[in-house]
Amino acid sequence: MAEGEGSSSRRWALGDPDVVETVAHEIIDLDANDDPDGVMIICERASSHKSNHSVSHPSDWPKHPKSGLAEDVPGPSHQPGTSTVLPWGCTTPGRPRKHKEIKTVDNKIDEKYKAFKQFDTVTDHSDHYYSMSGKGNVPEVKKPSKDWVRRIQHEWKVLEKDLPGTIFVRVYEDRMELLRAVIVGPAGTPYHDGLFFFDVYFPSQYPKKPPLVNYRSGGLRLNPNLYDSGKVCLSLLNTWSGHGCEKWNPSNSTMLQVLVSIQALVLNAKPYFNEPGYAASANTPQGEKMSMAYNESTFLLSCRTMLYSLRNPPKHFEDFARVHFCKYGRNILVGCKAYMNGAQVGCLAGNGVQDVDEGDKSCSANFKGSLKTLFDELIKEFTRIGVHCHEFQPQRVNPGSTRAKADTTLRL
Repeated sequence: MAEGEGSSSRRWALGDPDVVETVAHEIIDLDANDDPDGVMIICERASSHKSNHSVSHPSDWPKHPKSGLAEDVPGPSHQPGTSTVLPWGCTTPGRPRKHKEIKTVDNKIDEKYKAFKQFDTVTDHSDHYYSMSGKGNVPEVKKPSKDWVRRIQHEWKVLEKDLPGTIFVRVYEDRMELLRAVIVGPAGTPYHDGLFFFDVYFPSQYPKKPPLVNYRSGGLRLNPNLYDSGKVCLSLLNTWSGHGCEKWNPSNSTMLQVLVSIQALVLNAKPYFNEPGYAASANTPQGEKMSMAYNESTFLLSCRTMLYSLRNPPKHFEDFARVHFCKYGRNILVGCKAYMNGAQVGCLAGNGVQDVDEGDKSCSANFKGSLKTLFDELIKEFTRIGVHCHEFQPQRVNPGSTRAKADTTLRL
C-alpha cells in the first residue's frame, strides 16, 4: 500500500471495535585494543582481556549495494555541467550550481520532507523485528479483545494528533499489534541529525503490560540505555528500575510518552550520566571529562548509524532517509568539521550555529583521526544521494598550475 493511502486503509481499525471478531551497570571499559577507533564501551562488567569486537563493521550489517542510492533512480542522461534533479528533490553531482538553482532545489527538498506523513498506515511488515521468524518470538494477536482494540485505536489517534515534529510513526492495518517509529536525534547532543529506528509490539495484555520495544541498532551500542542487541532499557517499559510515575501505568501511560521519553531522556546531551553508577559524578571535573570522552565515542557510532540507515533503510522509510540526509547532510558535515577543529561534540544547535561551553577543550587526537575516516565516508554517501559536498572536499589544482603546493584546506 502506498504511503498516501493511509487514511482510507485504516478505516476498519479506527472505526467500531465490534468489527473485530477474531538491568545494573557499574564499570566503563575503555576499548584498549590497538586499533585507533577512539571508542569507549559501557558494559556490564569489565573484561579481563581486550575486546575483539570492532565497531567498524558490525557482523550483522548487510553489504553495501553495488549501486548507489542515487544511481538506482532512473532519470535523464547527465550532461556535463548540469545537475539532474532526483524524485525526492536532490540532485546528482555536477559542477557547482548558481545560488538561485541551489535555493530552488533546497525548497524542493523541504517540500518532500514536509510531504512525508508523520503518522500513516502501511501493510508490509516483513522486516519488522516482531514479525520476523526467530527474532522477537512473540505471538501474533489474532483474536484481540474489544478493550484491546479500543486502546490501540486510542493510541493511534493520540500519535496522529500529538507527535512532535521529529518523530515519525507507521502502523500496520492487518497487524495492529505492530508499530515502527523513527526519532531524529536532537540538536545539541552527540546524536544530532541522526535517525534512530524502533520496532514496537503491543501484547494481548496491553495496556496491563507495557509495549515491547526493539532498537534497530545495526550491532552498535551508542547509549547506556540502547543495547547492541536492540534492548531498550527504560523505566517506563519496566526494563529498568523506577518509582511512581517513572514506571508503566496502565491507566495513563501511552506509546507517545514512550517515544518522547526515549528522545528526551535517552538521546540526551550527556548520555554518560545515564549510567546509574556515574550519575553522582555529574558536574564534577572528572565526571565532565569522562562525559566528553563518551560523547566523542557516541558521535562516531552515531555517524556509523547514519551510514547504516542510508544503506539499509527500514521498509516504508526508504524515501524519508534519503530526503532527511539530503536536507541535513550539510549540517552533519559542518558538525564533523567543527569537531575535527576542536569544538565540543554536540555543541552545534542547528544550521551549524555553535553553542560551546565556556572552557571548551579540544577533542582527542584518536577521535579526530577516526572522525576523519567517517567524514570521508559520509561525503561519499551523501554525494551518492545528491548532496553537494564540494565545499568539504580538497581543492584540486590543475597539473599546469604554477603554485608550488596544492591548497587542500577544507573550508566551511
